[in-house]
Amino acid sequence: MRPFFKSFQYALKGIRHGFLTERNMKFHVLAVVVVSIAGLATRLSATEWCIIFILFGGMIALELLNTAIERTVDLITNERHPLAEQAKDLAAGAVLIFAFFSAIIGMIIFIPKWL
Repeated sequence: MRPFFKSFQYALKGIRHGFLTERNMKFHVLAVVVVSIAGLATRLSATEWCIIFILFGGMIALELLNTAIERTVDLITNERHPLAEQAKDLAAGAVLIFAFFSAIIGMIIFIPKWL
């Protein structure tokens, strides 16, 4: 049972490292705070909060995964290799797509309540 709890320590260490070292992670956490305040002020429904929390979790998880891919590629090679560049660009693209559609979903939830 001990390794099970140890895995939580490793995961929390990774999350902490991502927050402390990645500029984009800090931006995403700031967005979580701002959207949460807006959600409280707007009095979102339980269903809307569930959607928002799924988006929060997905965004943070994807950013951590993107960072892990970047670190792994950097570990494997210091050279500028087309495949290394593609791996990093693809991971960053995944984050961008999720952020874009999260923003659209946010607008769908918030704008009608504000109008």
